[in-house]
Amino acid sequence: MENRSGIRKVAVLTSGGDAPGMNTAIRAIVRTGIRAGLEVYGVRRGYHGLIRGDITKLETRDVSEKLNRGGTFLLTARSESFMTEEGRAKAAEVLKIYGIDAVCVLGGDGSFRGADKLNKLGIQVIGIPCTIDNDVASTDYTIGFDTAMNTALDSIDKIRDTSTSHERCSIIQVMGRNAGYIATSVGIASGAEVILIPEIPFDIDRDVNKLILEGRNFGKHHYIVVMAEGVGSAEELAREVESATGIETRATVLGHVQRGGSPTLKDRVCASLMGIRAIETLLESKESFLIGEKGGELVNVPIEEGVNMTKSISPEMIEKAKLLF
Repeated sequence: MENRSGIRKVAVLTSGGDAPGMNTAIRAIVRTGIRAGLEVYGVRRGYHGLIRGDITKLETRDVSEKLNRGGTFLLTARSESFMTEEGRAKAAEVLKIYGIDAVCVLGGDGSFRGADKLNKLGIQVIGIPCTIDNDVASTDYTIGFDTAMNTALDSIDKIRDTSTSHERCSIIQVMGRNAGYIATSVGIASGAEVILIPEIPFDIDRDVNKLILEGRNFGKHHYIVVMAEGVGSAEELAREVESATGIETRATVLGHVQRGGSPTLKDRVCASLMGIRAIETLLESKESFLIGEKGGELVNVPIEEGVNMTKSISPEMIEKAKLLF
């Protein structure tokens, strides 16, 4: 790969919530970067570590046996200091001390907004979307989403077995504070009677209790409600459903189990290709971009444009899901 930009040193950090496939992307960045003649550095604990200068040079052997590991071996942490102008100035100064020309940021919307702040201080930044929520607007797909969906689906399938045995209704809360992509996808895949997401308001009698009662009258012996965490409390909803329908109802909050685990094939391939694309972009240009996937193809979105995009799930998808209930 020809180095047209003159870049020599690149750092990589992971920020925000961890996502399966982050290690895979780091591995791709390190190996591709070294093959291109670059020095690659790892920043531990995200922006917090960047401010502290918690930086180490990475070699090919440092990313061996990382392909199939969940989480992030570089660690991640929140940083209140980085939210201040003084903190960001300190981060830029640390990069200058190390002679680092560019930073690859692996994370979601919040991480990319931080990256945009660095870009405005003259630091070249490449963002790689890593979040299980799939809520980054500059890309159709984010690394970790497929693994999280499969983890949630496996759990729901197991819950269905006991729900059927006891003729229960099960309220299952999945991750998604502001986005219902996980809930919608696993709800369809698991055959849930009800899917509740934060993007679409619902009436509990019309959209939950009535559907469950109709299912009982059709001869159903179990009922699955999948809700995103941004909708509210699964325990409270379970109490309301049981009170209104007379059907024994239990709540299960899947929680952080969805963040962990070995990344799926889809996430490994996507993370690898996006990591390669990040280095290729740095070699070709001195501009800052967010790497994304649009229509099955990798794209570069200018960072200022990308962080101002919005993304929301289509209500039509929920309506189509109802056809299968």
